[in-house]
Amino acid sequence: MTDVEREERPERPSEVDGTAHLFRTLGKQIKVLREQAGLSQKELGRAAHCGEDLISSMERAVRTPQPEFLVRVDELLSAGGVLKAAVEDVREALAKARTRHPDWFRDYAKAEAEAVALHNYSSQAVHGLLQTEEYARATFTQRRPLLDEETIEKRVADRLARQQIFERWPAPTFSYVFEETVLRRPIGGRDAHESQLRQLLRVGQLRTVELQVMPTDREEHPALDGTFTLLTPKGRQQVAYTELYGHPRLITEPEEVRIFSERYGIIRAQALTPRESLSLIEKTLGER
Repeated sequence: MTDVEREERPERPSEVDGTAHLFRTLGKQIKVLREQAGLSQKELGRAAHCGEDLISSMERAVRTPQPEFLVRVDELLSAGGVLKAAVEDVREALAKARTRHPDWFRDYAKAEAEAVALHNYSSQAVHGLLQTEEYARATFTQRRPLLDEETIEKRVADRLARQQIFERWPAPTFSYVFEETVLRRPIGGRDAHESQLRQLLRVGQLRTVELQVMPTDREEHPALDGTFTLLTPKGRQQVAYTELYGHPRLITEPEEVRIFSERYGIIRAQALTPRESLSLIEKTLGER
């Protein structure tokens, strides 16, 4: 095995179905219209009810503008229908887009994209759907064996693309419980850590998301054997997903899934409440 790993290239749908140019062009148009309107990315994000990171990612074609976003921003930027005109093309591109994840991850990625509910317990790092671009890049850069730069950028883009699930409507139900050590570990350095804490505060205030922190001083713990996710795909039974050192397992057997669900219920009962958890995140941010 070499020190630097490389993934195969046919991962990204936009590269094989010809839609990459559409998203690059839309990103450039949004940037030009925003600058002509005299707005910063933060100001546009506030007006469009989304984060500054999302605006930045769309302008760089890392994230795909959703049809609803294009309609809303067309009016905010007085674009005269320029962005609205792309709505049908975007819908078509999203409908035919194939999964962009490594083979071992595809079953989970498909289930996640169709989920009506997602519940996660994390013991080592912030869950991928909650990560900022800087945090995600740091996790892939620090991975061993080392990944080459091209693979790192592809994985970061794919991780950010998964976060579009938060923009769906009707929105899925999300809950996350993570260890207090996850909250305090400064992955990527001081600035990346601060941005990640602010991201957690922003996402934790969404009506569809509940964040909870498991304090380090708890004397009992039902899941010391690792991280897991519970997913309920639309029209299907709940499944569980685990991953250890690159070895994923998508669990569909009802009795096994029930055990994970039981563990998760106990974890949530032992963790801080969502309100207490957001207060702890704010306190951690203030201590930096």
